[in-house]
Amino acid sequence: MNTVTRPRILVVGAGFAGVECVRRLERKLAPYEADVTLLTPFAYQLYLPLLPEVASGVLTPQSIALSLRRSKKYRTRIIPGGAIGVDLKAKVCVVRTITDRMVDEPYDYIVLAPGSVTRTFDIPGLTEHAFGMKTLAEAAYIRDHVISQLDLADASEDPAERASRLQFVVVGGGYAGTETAACLQRLTHAAVKRYPRLDPGLIKWHLIDIAPKLMPELGDKLGRSAQEILRRRGIEISLGVSIAKAGPEEVTFTDGRVVPTRTLIWTAGVVASPLIATLGADTVKGRLAVTAEMCLPGHDGVFALGDSAAVPDLAKGDGAVCPPTAQHAMRQGRKVAENVIATLRNQPMQPYEHKDLGLVVDLGGKDAVAKPLGVDLSGVPAQAVARGYHLGALRTNVAKTRVLTNWLLNAVAGYDFVRTGFQARKPAKLKDFEYTDTYLTREQVQEHIERTRPREL
Repeated sequence: MNTVTRPRILVVGAGFAGVECVRRLERKLAPYEADVTLLTPFAYQLYLPLLPEVASGVLTPQSIALSLRRSKKYRTRIIPGGAIGVDLKAKVCVVRTITDRMVDEPYDYIVLAPGSVTRTFDIPGLTEHAFGMKTLAEAAYIRDHVISQLDLADASEDPAERASRLQFVVVGGGYAGTETAACLQRLTHAAVKRYPRLDPGLIKWHLIDIAPKLMPELGDKLGRSAQEILRRRGIEISLGVSIAKAGPEEVTFTDGRVVPTRTLIWTAGVVASPLIATLGADTVKGRLAVTAEMCLPGHDGVFALGDSAAVPDLAKGDGAVCPPTAQHAMRQGRKVAENVIATLRNQPMQPYEHKDLGLVVDLGGKDAVAKPLGVDLSGVPAQAVARGYHLGALRTNVAKTRVLTNWLLNAVAGYDFVRTGFQARKPAKLKDFEYTDTYLTREQVQEHIERTRPREL
């Protein structure tokens, strides 16, 4: 009996790019044309732009964790694990499952959308003492941590300890850092009213960035507007400054200041997933160098997109690459799916091109800045645009309803100050959440493939 094997399409990563790719493949491909597999540690798509609102308690974690198994239309096989290496020659992806087993997943076509990890530098104490803001677990953990600092400061009789617990430092003047500082400052400002023993003047938030401007992509006018909003709330903004070293109870800035604090949140950019380094392929500033069709040159059936790929930005030209934003990742996912299908059907592929639609920054409450289609907005109009964009970008009606309900509830009832127990056992910092030490080297991948490959008789 002859068995016809369908082509195997492996999609690595369930972020904006990976999920949009899988959805388009399922809609456009007949079941007999190919088998689709999605590799992800978690069976949900995380809506990253709203993580700061989870950290501040405005949104519940499940509101922005969109289940991949909810739809009855899905026929994609989901492997619960992460890619830790890829052998392009053998066409095998090495997977570490959530039970810490290493298994091999062969493929005919692979779509690499592993996303990014927090960018760190060789700063003494950084990974041991800083928190990140890249995962759902980190956002939930930070909320617990911030509230616990208020609890412990309220209970302390030591003025020095109280002062250090009530100072908070956020590093990174991009969207993630600015929104994180803005949202968490609102949380502590609302919470201090419930702590009559605490002096509100002791609560201090610091937002620092080595760049000379806050969110330079917004332009000078909106950047200054955002700074004014934050400074009016009492957030101290220091530009041209970074961290020299970090300790458990203090942080030293590069300008020599020493700030007593138990809370250092690091959001100073992202870098491509360490998976990219296992390929041995050309990169552009750490991102995989691909064509406008998002193919890896010299390797048939290999596609890459999203934060881990340097996709040419044809709309801008002059050698520009697409920034690692959600709007590009989602559209790239759809285009890659169409190009995979075109390859399967021996049809020509199409290049990716998309003109940036603008940016939105939600600073909490009625405060926001936005630049839709090049139009500068601030205040309530910008907030309406920002929240309208987020609701539109959420993939399911259930998620839209949850987020909208949470926003309305927060507007009416305010904040809750309940710790959920994430800190019950041991402290966890940036190095504990993103598992960047689990990846193999390129040589280890090749050795593993040779060791596990069946020997020919």
